[in-house]
Amino acid sequence: MTQPTILANARLVLADEVITGAVRFENGAITTIDQGAGVSSDAIDCEGDYVSPGLVELHTDNLERHLHPRPRVNWPHNAAITAHDAELASTGITTVFDAVRLGFIEELNSNRMPEPYARSMVNEILAAREAGLLKISHHIHLRAEICSTTLLDELATFGPDDRIGIVSLMDHTPGQRQFTDITQYEAYMRGKHGMSQKAFDDHVAERKALGARVGEAHENAAVDAAARFGAVLASHDDTTHEHVERSASHGIHLAEFPTTIGAAHACRKHDIAIMMGAPNVVRGSSHSGNVAAHTLADANLLDILSSDYVPSALLYAAAKVGKIWDNLPRAIATVTSAPAKATHLDDRGVLEIGKRADIIRFRMEDDVPLLRGVWSNGNRAA
Repeated sequence: MTQPTILANARLVLADEVITGAVRFENGAITTIDQGAGVSSDAIDCEGDYVSPGLVELHTDNLERHLHPRPRVNWPHNAAITAHDAELASTGITTVFDAVRLGFIEELNSNRMPEPYARSMVNEILAAREAGLLKISHHIHLRAEICSTTLLDELATFGPDDRIGIVSLMDHTPGQRQFTDITQYEAYMRGKHGMSQKAFDDHVAERKALGARVGEAHENAAVDAAARFGAVLASHDDTTHEHVERSASHGIHLAEFPTTIGAAHACRKHDIAIMMGAPNVVRGSSHSGNVAAHTLADANLLDILSSDYVPSALLYAAAKVGKIWDNLPRAIATVTSAPAKATHLDDRGVLEIGKRADIIRFRMEDDVPLLRGVWSNGNRAA
């Protein structure tokens, strides 16, 4: 049993409107929502701040950043997991699907295979959760790299008890999807790895040959694995109508970062939820030259936002989309109820009596949201 918490004199962001009122929660659940500016003696006076559901994050690279803070630097996993958890809590994220990569190929200029880490990492996340070391709710997002040599063996190590909520189909074969523009890929690879022209050409040929050899079998295996895990299946970087048609044929209802407006229109046709990166919104463009998220927002082709590689961007981007739409509740839904619905988490994502008490308090300063409190399952997290 926990003592009740009351947030009063707040602008409550409900599903379809913002009202002045108070929300009361205890034992992890919302128990009362009242309208009016009154503040009882046992309440926290929010002084007109916004109070909304906690943010739901479906795709974040943040754990990877804590695991490898510098090239060739491997940080202790338990320290990385708890630091990642605390950082997300500090940005208002109360539910996260930790993205963990499956599928590796030989390292450049070497015959050495990187050591797969997903199974051990998921074990450590689940152990930290079981031990009560984490501030927020953690689920697993397996990023299945189709163009790889280890995917099948790694998929076989997971099962229905591993809290896997999402399996995404990732295909980074050069010349398609995110790497359709081979000149951009060349600039990235040669700049990062110091490759000669011949080395780069050999690399592309090898990757394309690998993709042609294993692509279809690996994609089908990942689709089957998602069904075995009871996980939502997601596409990644759909670029063409054909990509989306293939996604739809697999029963996919979540598209991560479609790269063109044509692909986004095709997603809408097939009732596939469209997720874009919050950093794309904040920057006003894609860092890799793909379609701008605000373009999709203007065309009503944006359903969900993800912090991607900047956790603090999630709430900030929702506020910016709220300006585009002139509708804050609709924008907040892209980071709360919409991602919760897409992953079948029906107990959270809205301020409603009986729902999980994942709640944030923030105010706007120069159009930037300033967090002033975060509660996860009714417990103060930040």
